Amino acid sequence: MKKVGILGGTFNPPHYGHLLIANEVLSELDLDIIWFMPNHEPPHKKKPDSVKDEERLRMLELAITGNTNFSVQPIELKRTGPSYTVDTMKILNENYPEYQFFFIIGADMIEYLPKWHDIDILVNLVQFVGVERPSYNHQTDYPVLYIDVPSIDVSSSMIRDRVKKGKSVRYLLPDSVIDYIEEKQLYGTPSGIKFS
Repeated sequence: MKKVGILGGTFNPPHYGHLLIANEVLSELDLDIIWFMPNHEPPHKKKPDSVKDEERLRMLELAITGNTNFSVQPIELKRTGPSYTVDTMKILNENYPEYQFFFIIGADMIEYLPKWHDIDILVNLVQFVGVERPSYNHQTDYPVLYIDVPSIDVSSSMIRDRVKKGKSVRYLLPDSVIDYIEEKQLYGTPSGIKFS
């Protein structure tokens, strides 16, 4: 049976924190592959309107280039409406009955699990994998495997803010993604600014 890790998110933009989490879980659980799954419309937060889905998808493809254990799974971008994980996992389990899925979540999402749409159904469709983050409570009544991951205090919102202000984002995300942000002038990039 193929063991597949899934890391969902807006990836707006994808950064080294995402890649580190994915690689650590891949290694610790001896998974075959990690699918990065950008969501179309996250139920719990609003994504900035200025960046199109295809731009987030392209940044993610650039971020994982060269790692054969990483792949992009665009299933949620092909659906309209809120990206409920339970709906996605029903489809994936139906399409890939020979796969075992591990859904990676941060400590902030572990706290939020009781509010997930149809969580009692979802826990039977996928194994949750929790990565700890400082200042979050990771106690839950739901079955979660915990993985210790080195902490990198970086977030997509922080990167967007730095880009808008013309500050350096070097070493926070891959150079290929930085180049793409500059080329497309995403996140309010000041004209002519180079971030590397």
